[in-house]
Order: sequence, then structure tokens, then C-alpha cells
Amino acid sequence: MSRLDQVHRIPRRRIEDARGVFVKALTGMEENLPPQVGEVYIVTTLTGQVRGNHYHPVTSEWFTVVIGQLVTRYLDPQTGEAREITLDAHAAESLYMPAGIAHAFKNIGQETAVMIAYADHTYDPADTIAYTVIDETSR
Repeated sequence: MSRLDQVHRIPRRRIEDARGVFVKALTGMEENLPPQVGEVYIVTTLTGQVRGNHYHPVTSEWFTVVIGQLVTRYLDPQTGEAREITLDAHAAESLYMPAGIAHAFKNIGQETAVMIAYADHTYDPADTIAYTVIDETSR
């Protein structure tokens, strides 16, 4: 089994009415959640821009796009095996990214993309290793 098989989508319930949209980005019932609390953060990405291009040896993350579309490319730095999927706010799903898998996101939509992310550890610069997954010059 490839380490990339650990990356997986998590279906979410999207509730839309006249007021807007409601999606739970993290319920506390996800697989692989640690007993300690990490960080929740919001990331915006302008059209055509790339975010990420790194991996965390220790930290796992969960990503939920709430506005827009992001192409997500992820790869195993040990083998070079890579995969790509698109995260779309209308799909109402999260993406689990285990520790050790390099990842990057590119906004392919016409609006600023907004993503909610959860990391299972607080930020440690030593746990963020730069790794080019999406070449930022090929915008």
C-alpha cells in the first residue's frame, strides 16, 4: 500500500438556505485525531496563486474549502509518487493529509478561495519542510 493511500476525502453535510451555507469542517469524530488540540486556521488564496509546497514530518492536517476551488497536489517525498485532486466548496468535504506527505494547493477558480485547516500540533518551524509540489512559476 502506498503512503498516499492514507490521504482521503471526508464527506461533509452542506446545508444551504436563504441565509447562506453551513458546513462543519471538523466534527471531532474524524479518524487519526490526536488527544491534544492543535491549531485551526483560515487560508485565502488568490486566483492562480499557490499555497503550501511543504510537508510536516510530525503534523497531520485536515483541509476544508469553503469558498472556491483548489487543485490539490500531494506526493510522498520518499518515493516521488504523486496524486492530484480538486477540492471544491460545493462538494462539502474535507481532505485528510497525514504527516510526511508533501502538499500544495492552487486556486483554479475565478474568486479568492477560502480554506479552513486544522493541524493536530501547534506550529513548529522545524516541522515545516519546504518541498516543491506545484511549480509556482507555471501559473
